[in-house]
Amino acid sequence: MKILSDYSFEELEGELSAYPRFRVKQIFDAILQAKDYLDTNLPKTMIEELKQNYILKPLSIEKVLVSKDGTKKYLLKLHDNNLFECVFLTQDYGNTICMSTQVGCRMGCKFCASTIGGLIRNLTPGEMLSAIAVVNADNGKCNARNFTNIVLMGSGEPFDNYDNVIKWLSLITDEHGFNVSERNISISTCGLVDKIYEFTKLHSAITLCVSLHATTDEIRKTIMPIAFKYKIEDIIKALKDYQKENSRRVVFEYCLIKVVNDSERDIKNLKHLTHGLLCHVNVICLNPNGGSLRATTKSEAQSFVKKLNDNGISATLRRSQGDDIAGACGMLRAKTLNEK
Repeated sequence: MKILSDYSFEELEGELSAYPRFRVKQIFDAILQAKDYLDTNLPKTMIEELKQNYILKPLSIEKVLVSKDGTKKYLLKLHDNNLFECVFLTQDYGNTICMSTQVGCRMGCKFCASTIGGLIRNLTPGEMLSAIAVVNADNGKCNARNFTNIVLMGSGEPFDNYDNVIKWLSLITDEHGFNVSERNISISTCGLVDKIYEFTKLHSAITLCVSLHATTDEIRKTIMPIAFKYKIEDIIKALKDYQKENSRRVVFEYCLIKVVNDSERDIKNLKHLTHGLLCHVNVICLNPNGGSLRATTKSEAQSFVKKLNDNGISATLRRSQGDDIAGACGMLRAKTLNEK
């Protein structure tokens, strides 16, 4: 079965050339409005024909948790019964959707619940687009865009699903669709160097974020298996090339873990690593997922950020949202699968 949301409007016209253009437009609008066949005004005969080969709405809402701060955590169920997550965050500068790119993850980072159970499969471009549509429709009128920003920081490693993510980018920024500006999209990678070089060639305005989380390869290997393949110096070299070609600021994500990466030495190392880079360090308080890693306190995190700033490093402490609803990546899915 083919997923209709995998196609751009132009591709859909070609795929469904047997039908009038206005019917294709109806289908395309139904995709953006998160409608299934029975919610449309398509003729019954056409619906029956399409249902033989095409899926219109590839996912549905399995569960929604609402935080006291307004954050909504979605557990979405795919047409093959696999589950993945999406988060809707209300913010002063515009609502943000935090989007997953895979069902599960194979990166194995010890501080992240996404990797529990490993990688099941990649999400297709249309499944990611439909997730945006479903969450958008659930937070306002389905024929209007109720979000400003998208961050690919949910479950999975975006650059491990590179081709599908790039196709999704073309769909989400399409003027016929949600028409989201590239400048309002962020992509996070744990440091797949070859894909950073490939992404550099696109010359996009998307914000590139790198999950660093350690300042030496030795420490990074203890919490992020990807460090056995790519050294920090290789990541920095790739980012400098990216910046040379794109003139875009990069963001380092740094999850503070007590004793592991919160020392004065780490501050000095960060100063050295970020020298010559236009960058920002986004410090994150660890959200415990049942493992052995311990979080620093909020006051310790604030002190760490201040010391970074004092050393000339642009840094902020990420505002924590959704702590009361398993808001961190993979936690709701893992909890649900464990209960089942």
